[in-house]
Amino acid sequence: MFSRLFSASRRPLSSLSEQEVLALAISSEEDDSRIYFAYADALKDRYPDSARVFEDMGEVENTHKTMLIDMHRRRFGERIPLIRREHVSGFLTRKPDWLRHNQSLDAMRREAELMETQAYNFYVEAAKNTSDAATRQLLGDLALAEQGHEDIARMLTDKHVPEDARKKEDEAAHRQFLLTYVQPGLAGLMDGSVSTLAPIFAAAFATQDTWQTFLVGLSASVGAGISMGFTEAAHDDGKLSGRGSPLKRGLACGIMTTLGGLGHALPYLIPHFWTATITAGIIVFFELWAIAFIQNKYMETPFLRAAFQVVLGGGLVLAAGVLIGNA
Repeated sequence: MFSRLFSASRRPLSSLSEQEVLALAISSEEDDSRIYFAYADALKDRYPDSARVFEDMGEVENTHKTMLIDMHRRRFGERIPLIRREHVSGFLTRKPDWLRHNQSLDAMRREAELMETQAYNFYVEAAKNTSDAATRQLLGDLALAEQGHEDIARMLTDKHVPEDARKKEDEAAHRQFLLTYVQPGLAGLMDGSVSTLAPIFAAAFATQDTWQTFLVGLSASVGAGISMGFTEAAHDDGKLSGRGSPLKRGLACGIMTTLGGLGHALPYLIPHFWTATITAGIIVFFELWAIAFIQNKYMETPFLRAAFQVVLGGGLVLAAGVLIGNA
């Protein structure tokens, strides 16, 4: 709603003068080159081959900017109006560098493709609104250049990122995903699913009150999530271990811990005790098998061993909760 109100202050592309179109093209090429150079800087330590690709793409954008400045100088002089993409309707907002810093390599590649597509569409529309033959030809040539950037990127990738290097980069990115998200999330899911079994089922059989049991489960799940999240974030800053942002790991661990406990706490919103308990037991069964599946898929743990460990451990905790509740 608010974005619509603010977008009303933007001018449509068709309302720009030819000088403003050139100024917009100059600032856009400059912004894109800065983004590519920022990507190169962010990747140079972990993915040096892909960093060189973005470095070359940034140089290409700088070449386009120089061509546009020369055209503006010939037609309108030295003073370039200040107009940027955020002043014109129809453009996607570019993220600032501090929000782009932790992007994955694949996310950078996808955004680069989107940038080139948007640049091509801009030059096509801008050329339609230009009467000067030389300017129109330049914008048309730049449109073709932007359209061909996908091929340029592919050629640059072939030049700087041969198949074996690309495979190593993809493996490194996958390993980083596992360390930052999957491993903390799986630890949280296991802790939330297993550690809350005893208090929830003990409260259920001790009170026979579904609402009180739900409150116990809710508090246990949220408390465990907060505790696990802070512990994961605080015990390792990720700089030496390479496990990534402590904030991301803490959120992954805390959220999955809470969800793991809530899975078998929510059925106790059902007023009938045995219906709620049987439903919770079924959910526990699927939770434990889901954990075994994740361990097998992402952590390469043999499925039978993972299932035995998780199901046996969960079953023992569940039995302990039932026995304590009936004591």
